[in-house]
Amino acid sequence: MIRSRTVIVRYTTSQRVNHWINAICFTLMVLSGLSMFHPIMFWLSNLFGGGQWTRAVHPWIGCVLMVSYIGMIVQFWRANLWHSEDNTWMKSVAAVVEDDEERIPPVGHNNAGQKLVFWAMTLLIPTLFLTGLVIWEVYFGEATPIPVQRAAVLIHSTAAFLAIIIWIVHVYAGIWVRHSMRAMTQGYVTPGWAWRHHRKWLRELAADPNDKTAIRKRP
Repeated sequence: MIRSRTVIVRYTTSQRVNHWINAICFTLMVLSGLSMFHPIMFWLSNLFGGGQWTRAVHPWIGCVLMVSYIGMIVQFWRANLWHSEDNTWMKSVAAVVEDDEERIPPVGHNNAGQKLVFWAMTLLIPTLFLTGLVIWEVYFGEATPIPVQRAAVLIHSTAAFLAIIIWIVHVYAGIWVRHSMRAMTQGYVTPGWAWRHHRKWLRELAADPNDKTAIRKRP
């Protein structure tokens, strides 16, 4: 039995560090990208030292973002595999929004919403990276025809729009679900939080005699 003085490690230090590298890079990409997207948002380029500096650093930040997200895939793909309870969770999404615990089915480490965010970003970030390479004029401009570059710009902009929407939903959900941010800042959750939001995961931890490293005393 898990006592009230214990906590459960939800994310390791390496997972949290990589997540925040990814989050910072994505935020910088959004700000620099928006500054180049439309003149009305050009003032955002002042955050990077002006228009020329923004154009210069944007693709390099994208390279760091891509490397970081590959790390995210390696770290989290198993926790985001789709299972039968995820279909049930999706059917109960109204209860999730209403915070009606009795109607929400038990889920594992991640719920279906978290998994959809993960796999959507797994598609969109590589798309942004590859199309970004095509329109990176300094290194690849002369190697790609103008029609290809125009198509890449359209795909890049569409993918960026979708990624921003998903990012907003992800951040909102992290703030909306109380104490979720602590899991990604400090690495742990309480047994009560795990029982309320990820009951199947808690049961799996308690039932596995070979995996007790996640259960520790409160820091």
